[in-house]
Amino acid sequence: MFTLCIASVNALQIVFRNKMGDLSDFQRGRFVGARLAEASLIETARFLDVSRAAVSKVMTAYTDHGETSSAKRNSRRKPKLSERDCRTLKTIVSKNHRTAAAKLTAELNIHHEDSVSIKTVLRELHKSNIHGRAAIAKHLVTENNAKRRKNMVG
Repeated sequence: MFTLCIASVNALQIVFRNKMGDLSDFQRGRFVGARLAEASLIETARFLDVSRAAVSKVMTAYTDHGETSSAKRNSRRKPKLSERDCRTLKTIVSKNHRTAAAKLTAELNIHHEDSVSIKTVLRELHKSNIHGRAAIAKHLVTENNAKRRKNMVG
């Protein structure tokens, strides 16, 4: 029965690589299926034309975590600031939008258990579309200035 199941799946003639990160989810599923069909590790590796180490790693991940996915897909570094920290940062900025980045960082570090750099604070503010640009200088238009302008033009 094992040979019949694998033979029908093997008709696709997929080229395998030895590294676990290079294997697709379908290929990893074939390893698990073969092992669940009570094929030995060596039989599975030989039949699917991969190394025994690749089959072993996939099966170890499956038995330990219940998944066959590679850890390489989630190898990105964890963000320094959580969503709550970002909300706190936005609240600090909204109180006074002219505060310097160094002061923002110092105030955020009071609330945050790990210290955060100025670059991290600026990066998070830019992600939130908050930029430290100077406002355009505009003339103060009071009622008296408006009247004077009307008289000058008209």
